[in-house]
Amino acid sequence: MARRRTLRPDERELWDKVARTAEPMHKTRKAPEPPEPAAAPEVSGRPLIPPPLPKPQPFRLPASLRLGTKARPSATKVDLAPTPAEALAAAPMRMDAGTHKSMTRGKVSPEARLDLHGLTLSEAHPELIRFLMNAQSDGKRLALVITGKGKDRDDGGPIPSRIGALRHQLPHWLALPPLRHIVLQASQAHLKHGGAGAWYIYLRRLR
Repeated sequence: MARRRTLRPDERELWDKVARTAEPMHKTRKAPEPPEPAAAPEVSGRPLIPPPLPKPQPFRLPASLRLGTKARPSATKVDLAPTPAEALAAAPMRMDAGTHKSMTRGKVSPEARLDLHGLTLSEAHPELIRFLMNAQSDGKRLALVITGKGKDRDDGGPIPSRIGALRHQLPHWLALPPLRHIVLQASQAHLKHGGAGAWYIYLRRLR
């Protein structure tokens, strides 16, 4: 490592002249002075002190919304689907209007009768097909199918259950093959033949 050499007097004088003309690369910045705090407004010669903020209150759920609370069943039942009678009445008229009027007034006696009480949907569907096809083969025109009004088995849950699965399923079955090819018209029966729990099925004439 080279040893440092001491400057001669003439070299020192020259270095001092150069050093006096040099400017520093980083100038020190003077820190800005903090602003003076604004004076509080005075009322009647006294400073106005804001009132303390109210203590926040804890949020509490109503008793009806707390976890573990059992929901109360609603007394109002809403069913937007059409009733079986409305679904059948919406079908276009395909039979004689006078005969249809007499039929719905109970003035025409059914020639065949089927009672589906106590059957499940899987049991009732094939039984209905067999009954109506046999009735048409025998040359009968008006059949009476009894489904019953059904029992209310709604447990009060969020999704209401329908009353009477058979009577709600009947219009759908009549619109499917093979029954749609043999059924001319269907409507709710007159009170003398069962009312809302029974249905007139008017069959096409067998050719």
